[in-house]
Amino acid sequence: MTITPEMPGRTIERVSTARAQVGPRSPQARPAPRLRALDGLRLVAALMVAAYHYGGRGGEITTAWGVSAASLFPSAHTWFAYGCLGVQIFFVISGFVICMSGWGRSLASFFASRAARLLPAYWASVVLVTLVFALPTVAYEAVSPSDALVNLTLLQQPLGVDRVLGVCWTLWAEIRFYALFAVCVVLPGANRRRIVLFCAAWTLAAALGKASGEPLLDVVLMPAYAPFFIGGIGLYLVHRNRRDATAWGIVGVSWLLGQHSAVADLWHPAGPHAFSYRSSLVIIAIVTAGFAAVAAIALGALARFDHRWLTVAGALTYPFYLVHEHLGWVAVNMLHQRLGIPAWATAVLTVVLMLALAWLLHRYVERWLTPRLRRSLTGGAGRPTRPQ
Repeated sequence: MTITPEMPGRTIERVSTARAQVGPRSPQARPAPRLRALDGLRLVAALMVAAYHYGGRGGEITTAWGVSAASLFPSAHTWFAYGCLGVQIFFVISGFVICMSGWGRSLASFFASRAARLLPAYWASVVLVTLVFALPTVAYEAVSPSDALVNLTLLQQPLGVDRVLGVCWTLWAEIRFYALFAVCVVLPGANRRRIVLFCAAWTLAAALGKASGEPLLDVVLMPAYAPFFIGGIGLYLVHRNRRDATAWGIVGVSWLLGQHSAVADLWHPAGPHAFSYRSSLVIIAIVTAGFAAVAAIALGALARFDHRWLTVAGALTYPFYLVHEHLGWVAVNMLHQRLGIPAWATAVLTVVLMLALAWLLHRYVERWLTPRLRRSLTGGAGRPTRPQ
């Protein structure tokens, strides 16, 4: 969801490869089938991140367990440490979905869609975590009331404000991607040529920004994450036309740059001050698997995974991603240290509890507030019948 991940519950279109570069779809057009496998992949990526937060790192989770997760999961801990790569997979999915969502939309409609998808569950999660951390029985320090209010704007990261949700850094990356795509593609009108130029220009600009060492360029161009968003965009072009050699070239270059970025950020040797050891080859393999999974979905190779429960899985992913880390600390502490439940059972129960909470947020917050917020932002116009 993010994580950041992209919001769940959207309809993903199967676009005919013979379809020309067109504008908005006709209101009479039959709704396209949903790519439910993409919903399943979202949940897999979210569970990867949860495994990292519960058993693959140090910090506050060590306080929750009472001991290092490495001692509780001596074998699995090494693999849990790779779970943070679920974020990169989220970014590839996001590139795919945002390119689809922005095609044929006006800027106002695109903005309303993104805001209505991100904000309801996010606002509820910020309020919920702030209230839980304020309880006297909870051992974790809540942010100040002023900082909590700033967190509602989603601008806490650039302002240097204490974060209520640790995972919100990925949402800041998503917002910057949305802004770039909106200004460069949605505003002038999405078509294949403009999207290809956008991918090429962003790839080159991100590399130059990295070489310059200029902090502002790093913030705007996101050289560490741009290859994943751009790779997802390329895969959406492949989804439209699997014979598009230029689109495959975008995907290939993005994979090459993405694996390098992931290795540079996440690899480090074993040592007394490192909470994990990660192999560069395993990092490359996981990044490759993420690109390959989205490619398989784009090409229709996973069309047989069309189970309805995958739609529910996709709907739970974003709220689960938002609440699982900080409220997971509280659950782990309660289940393991106070109730004495074994570590593996605690980990599983914590995931189940966070999924149940995610369902409540989806059912009683997103399904109620998302359409209302979208309508208020578009004045009742746009494409309200199909959530994107």
